[in-house]
Amino acid sequence: MSVFTKLAIAALPALMLAGCGTAETSRDSVRAVGSSTLLPFAKIVAEDFTRANTNFKSPIIESTGTGAGFALFCQGVGPNTPDIANASRRMKPSEFATCQANGVTDIVEINVGLDGIAFASAKNGITMNLTPDIIYRALAARPYGQEQTARNWSDIDPSLPNQRILVYGPPATSGTRDSLKELVLIPGCDTNPAMAQLKDQNADEHERICTEVRNDGAYVEQGEQDNLIVQKIEGNPQAVGVFGFSYLEANLDRLQDLPVNGVAANYDNIASGEYLGARPMYIYVKKAHLDAIPGLRQFVAQWAASWGRDGTLARRGLVATPPDVAAENARRATEFPSLAANELS
Repeated sequence: MSVFTKLAIAALPALMLAGCGTAETSRDSVRAVGSSTLLPFAKIVAEDFTRANTNFKSPIIESTGTGAGFALFCQGVGPNTPDIANASRRMKPSEFATCQANGVTDIVEINVGLDGIAFASAKNGITMNLTPDIIYRALAARPYGQEQTARNWSDIDPSLPNQRILVYGPPATSGTRDSLKELVLIPGCDTNPAMAQLKDQNADEHERICTEVRNDGAYVEQGEQDNLIVQKIEGNPQAVGVFGFSYLEANLDRLQDLPVNGVAANYDNIASGEYLGARPMYIYVKKAHLDAIPGLRQFVAQWAASWGRDGTLARRGLVATPPDVAAENARRATEFPSLAANELS
């Protein structure tokens, strides 16, 4: 009986919960799902892994968005479920609880690097020095609980361009959208004293007012592919795009950065934490699959071999973590300690 057959039998209740069935009892390649921001980096790691490990099949990397990736990852254990969730934000306690309920009881969290939420326009397109307050008032469905009346950037501040607000960005299922809320929209909302006070009085209403994005055409969702946003803003000089820093860096011949609080989105500013939109990138590994999926341990090791300051991922735009953080996550990539619920609170 194969290792995975034993695993599938042991995990039968979880598989039933996930509606996966048990006809398939093995899989001979690593499968990862999740973040579109992390997708190009995961593909680089997969390519390097395949070149270095010719005895293993190429990993399957799917771009589903962070939230949808966690949903797939947490369906259960067994060959019909992913081995890895790529994430442009940290797993939520509610997602961790879903995993636990479905039998995914041992999860390894590994910080693979840093990225930033970049705001950009086409070369020779609209230029602005943004702030969280400006971004919030431009994108909020009900800025500070009031009717959204801004049509042009100059409606927010007369010093801004007298051009219509048109922002292409990620959908609600994206980890980039979650990070946009946490790192930019909520801080912008809380510059208003009444909103900061509301957080203590009515947290749910504060959440709605501060994070609900307008749907009148000023903010346009472009799915889970950040390259589509790049294409949209490149073809419209009035448009602003919101995506991961790596996509900006890869397209600097076509795009220009829009600084936030006077700080540019670049490698050094993200690495130092000076840039407001800096955020950690993660992979989550299903511990029960480590000895069942051929190459899974080696694939995770390839991540650790690639994320250094001079590694292949840094050369493609993923910002390396500080040395102590990198060392801790290298340990996690070899010892595979299980994530605890209190670590996410």
